[in-house]
Amino acid sequence: MEGDKKELLKIIISIKKLKFLEKFLRDLLTPSEFKEIVKRWQVVKELSKKTLQWEISQKLKVGRATITRGARVLYNKNSAFRKILEKK
Repeated sequence: MEGDKKELLKIIISIKKLKFLEKFLRDLLTPSEFKEIVKRWQVVKELSKKTLQWEISQKLKVGRATITRGARVLYNKNSAFRKILEKK
């Protein structure tokens, strides 16, 4: 399983064209899985802007559990989400 995970991650980072990466992810994931990933990233971005959780819930139509998970990951100082947002 570990080797399979590494193989997939290597494939993803090898894709240089944004449109092809989107196509690959849409082939790999169901439409709802792809949509959920996009929403989770939006949640994290909103949290990083200090948007209130109830506002995020209304704006993005997500539940509190999704927002709480995003907050837990974002506020971990070693989180990849946090590091990516700090680079922006």
